[in-house]
Amino acid sequence: MTTQIAEGGPRLLERVRTRIRVKHYSIRTEEQYVHWVKHFVLFHGKRHPSAMGIAEVEAFLTHLAVTRNVSASTQNQAKSALLFLYREVLGIDLGWLDAVTSAKATHHLPVVLTVDETRAVLASLTGVHWLVASLLYGAGLRLMEAIRLRVKDVELVRREVLVREAKGGKDRVTMLPSVLVEPMRRQLAHVQAVHDADLRAGRGMGLALPAELNGYPGPSHLLELSDKLELSPDQKSRIKQLFDLMKAEAVPLGEKLLAQEAALDQQFAVRSVTPESLKEATAQIGVTHAELRNTHLKYHLQTVQILSADQMKKYSMLRGYSSDAPTHHHHDAIERRCLAMFCY
Repeated sequence: MTTQIAEGGPRLLERVRTRIRVKHYSIRTEEQYVHWVKHFVLFHGKRHPSAMGIAEVEAFLTHLAVTRNVSASTQNQAKSALLFLYREVLGIDLGWLDAVTSAKATHHLPVVLTVDETRAVLASLTGVHWLVASLLYGAGLRLMEAIRLRVKDVELVRREVLVREAKGGKDRVTMLPSVLVEPMRRQLAHVQAVHDADLRAGRGMGLALPAELNGYPGPSHLLELSDKLELSPDQKSRIKQLFDLMKAEAVPLGEKLLAQEAALDQQFAVRSVTPESLKEATAQIGVTHAELRNTHLKYHLQTVQILSADQMKKYSMLRGYSSDAPTHHHHDAIERRCLAMFCY
């Protein structure tokens, strides 16, 4: 008996994603592995992998080389994905896969830009895109390493960048070119201004991620996606009411939090801080931050009572949280927080 992907697929793919994240693989690896697992299941008529074995894996990999004429690196990527699926997720050792027809390996010389070509590329970019590209070239960062760079990982005085969980799950320190110190300083100020503006407007990027990523939609995003979700007038009205209530509570809390942070900063600036005043100030900031986070999360709880199951599923797909979400939407909420130094 075969298990249809409609019945076992989503749960299987979530298990794949979970195992990949436990092992701290990159988001690109996660996307590619899920891609190949889905294609493997579809190739064999939506049979569940647990009902198949080495023969089906070898047939799929041979099909890639012979029928689809993929490159050796693409075939090896698919092979790695399926070996990961069976060994790490299903607990099955497939062995050596000796019967696979290998794709023909091709050899290409790497294309390296000249100094003038690099300057021309950077000169065509502006703003955040220029800064990210400059980090790739000048600090040796990979693309996702630059996009995920956090404020606390940039040391402007020592001109260092700490790259966390880089390839192989290891941290490393790299240099920050002197020409990027001032642009990075300006970006830091910009990110801080955006963060402060969000708090003053009742927004809270990241405050409600546990809800968002686990099936509790936010009122503001629901209103943004109301047409695509086909919300009824009554649903829109109820969600709008939740949004207004949330904003009414969040705005003064955001202002209070900013004022408390500014007061703490001032204590250090005038050197009046003491262990006692520091303990009191940080405790107050912690209470206000907890109240603000609770405000955002509690209204996420209430939206699930308004939406249908189909609307919930579609919301998850549109926001990039489900397994079958379009790749370019994946991790949308996280990337909005992490775009260009990016995280706060």
